[in-house]
Amino acid sequence: MLCRRDGPFCHDDPECKRRRKAWLNSRFPPPGSGQRRLLVCGGLTCGAAGSFSLPEAFRKAIEKAGLEEQVTVTLVGCLGLCEEGPLALVMPERVLYCRLKLEDVAAIVEEHFKGGKPVERLLFRDDTGKTYPFLPEIPFYRKQQRVVLERCGYINPEDIAEYIAAGGYRALTSVLFSLSPEEVIEEIKKSGLRGRGGAGFPTGKKWEAARRVPSSKRYVICNADEGDPGAFMDRALLEGDPHAVIEGMIICGYAIGSDEGYVYVRAEYPLAVKRLRIAIEQAYAAGLLGENILGSGFSFHLHINEGAGAFVCGESTALMASIEGNRGIPRIKVPRSTEKGLFGKPTVLNNVETFANVPLIILRGSQWFANIGTKGSKGTKIFALSGKVKHTGLVEVPMGTTLKELIFDIGGGIKGGKRFKALQIGGPSGGCIPEDMLDLPIDYESLTGAGAMMGSGSIVVMDEDNCMVNTARFFLNFTERESCGKCTPCREGTKQMLNILERITRGEGSPSDLSLLEFLGQVVKATSFCGLGTSAPNPVLTTLRFFRSEYLQHVTERRCSAGECMALRRFVILAEKCIGCGACAYVCPVKAIKGEKKKPHHIDEKVCVKCGRCFEICRFQAVKRL
Repeated sequence: MLCRRDGPFCHDDPECKRRRKAWLNSRFPPPGSGQRRLLVCGGLTCGAAGSFSLPEAFRKAIEKAGLEEQVTVTLVGCLGLCEEGPLALVMPERVLYCRLKLEDVAAIVEEHFKGGKPVERLLFRDDTGKTYPFLPEIPFYRKQQRVVLERCGYINPEDIAEYIAAGGYRALTSVLFSLSPEEVIEEIKKSGLRGRGGAGFPTGKKWEAARRVPSSKRYVICNADEGDPGAFMDRALLEGDPHAVIEGMIICGYAIGSDEGYVYVRAEYPLAVKRLRIAIEQAYAAGLLGENILGSGFSFHLHINEGAGAFVCGESTALMASIEGNRGIPRIKVPRSTEKGLFGKPTVLNNVETFANVPLIILRGSQWFANIGTKGSKGTKIFALSGKVKHTGLVEVPMGTTLKELIFDIGGGIKGGKRFKALQIGGPSGGCIPEDMLDLPIDYESLTGAGAMMGSGSIVVMDEDNCMVNTARFFLNFTERESCGKCTPCREGTKQMLNILERITRGEGSPSDLSLLEFLGQVVKATSFCGLGTSAPNPVLTTLRFFRSEYLQHVTERRCSAGECMALRRFVILAEKCIGCGACAYVCPVKAIKGEKKKPHHIDEKVCVKCGRCFEICRFQAVKRL
């Protein structure tokens, strides 16, 4: 059972245990061993900032210093604190270095690896200037509970041996040799795991429904078609811990009686696709995929299907149509996919995060998982935190954590000392939550009650400079363009709603447009064919509900206090504050600012194009936006 004399694969044989321990110590040095491991973040965000060139630079510097026997360098997955990237973590001390550049490599090798002292200027620093040498002490990580992400950023995602050494595929062997399919399903049901893709349907019930349907063929599908603006949770998991998803899919296949699965991943995720391919190839080579897995008699084959980027293909039936080679449009869900799905056969479709939870539940037990979270929403949830928050990145918290804790305790609050206005949760199909609802717990029922939804887990934070009317227009513009056009309510309704919003942001709206928007939103929500249409009005309806005063300001006063709607902007120069420095006149692209040197200037509103350059450049707050 997973025993290889030349690797970390072991069972209860004493010699295997000894070899496993020696191998683990070489890869994961224990404290006091004198060995170090440098983990360089290889997530796409840090990679885009230059981290992909760091491992080789470190290896050369380490070799030059004669430390190659004491320090190893590994490119890992996302470490989470994207705002401070590129990141590197020194193990076993867990010293985290931030904002690394190639020129910092020599200092870390000389001062830390040779001198034994962390390079202070490269450590995480808060607003007060206090430095945090160790990762667990950093406020961003302190309130998190990394369960699904516990290996992400700590193992090499392109080395199956490291995944196995960290406990990977132990759940699969337990399932294959100790549990019946029915027992596996019962364990998932008892855990309370709900689908992490948006709707939150109980995972165990879905698996049970697919197994009960008489059929000689069943399919397992992983939905990795992450298309929400601001979402990167699934991408990070596939880039940092692809074997966790593969293991979860194999266990699902065993539970429902399926021998074939598909990972539907968007082609715009080249690094995720690359690492997933490597992981699948390694799993086949290790006998963990294919025929007669580990001699158990169970077979499972896994394929990758790259999507072309259509947002609607995140909808289950559209996704299946795409895999079948047809146009990716939704179809009627009666019978359900668990009865008649891919190629007309019973199919289980879950998303990346859902499958990654499965091995942990099998290994640690359903009760362990059920003890995390709330009564109706068990476990943890991964979020992609972005927008006007200080510390953007990948976050994992227990269900029931409040939005306030997520934004202010983990995210560090709003950038630049600005005032929090709202957050958009659940992508373009989610809703906008105002400041007075920040104590709302993050769970399926609470968010749905607020007119939002969990969605896949993207959170975009907005401050006082964001216009909520324009925000609704932005997200509706996205869903209107991504509509497949199959049903009239979605195809025509979202277009008419978008026309109204664009009219309002141009200063051409009227108070009657608000009631019309609400009416159209409710019609589209109630009568659209698939989830894209039924959730598309959410940003509009929630902003009308919580930020109606901003809509009224646009249609009655012809004013946008946030200054985002260009047509409604107006700038004036305050004579009592203007010193006549001429900086605003210098940057004005149309020469709309006039005045003598060292005397108050003024703006010719007939010439002004409302670009706002004068407002941005004035150091004396003499330019006021009305």
